Amino acid sequence: MQTVLEWDRYLLKLINSQWHNTFFDAVLPYVRIAEFWMPFYFFLLLYGLMNYKLAGLRWFGFAILTVILTNYISSDLIKEHIWRIRPCNNPALADWLRTPSLKYRPQSSSFTSSHAANHFGLAMFLYHTAKKVLGKWAYLFFVWAFMIGYAQVYVGVHYPIDILGGSAVGLAAGYTTASLFNKYKDARVRAKKAPGKD
Repeated sequence: MQTVLEWDRYLLKLINSQWHNTFFDAVLPYVRIAEFWMPFYFFLLLYGLMNYKLAGLRWFGFAILTVILTNYISSDLIKEHIWRIRPCNNPALADWLRTPSLKYRPQSSSFTSSHAANHFGLAMFLYHTAKKVLGKWAYLFFVWAFMIGYAQVYVGVHYPIDILGGSAVGLAAGYTTASLFNKYKDARVRAKKAPGKD
């Protein structure tokens, strides 16, 4: 376990302290903020409503349910039982840790990353429910989630293992909610095609 933690700190130092540049310093602090992505979330809602009407609203509702589930598992279950000080609050890292544009230092446990859990959960849900329409473009949802997780390490609020742990939570939860939604959707399609249905 000690070896794993040493590698974890080593990767943090690479991403946060060595692989930095002025462009990332300017952009990544915003990438990790939920408000930055509000137009994207609004687009998803409009896309669902314009193309699928009431079914699109259910789809968006399942997406919200996914985030609620991932956040509950990460923030209310795991963080309440596993304490880990965040890099930005760790005095042992103060000599080299960078916190570009970090105005607020969260005081909650570092493990797991709820940002990673929420966004990888949403990415998995969107991928499995939209891949028939988007094809290979659906993989971009995972690129989006990875970018947000990477930004969390870059600004010094999480270790890489925190991101991996949160990602695992999110992927599992997102796959579960996507499977439930797809079964629900398929059941409704079969019901409409059943004899006696218009």
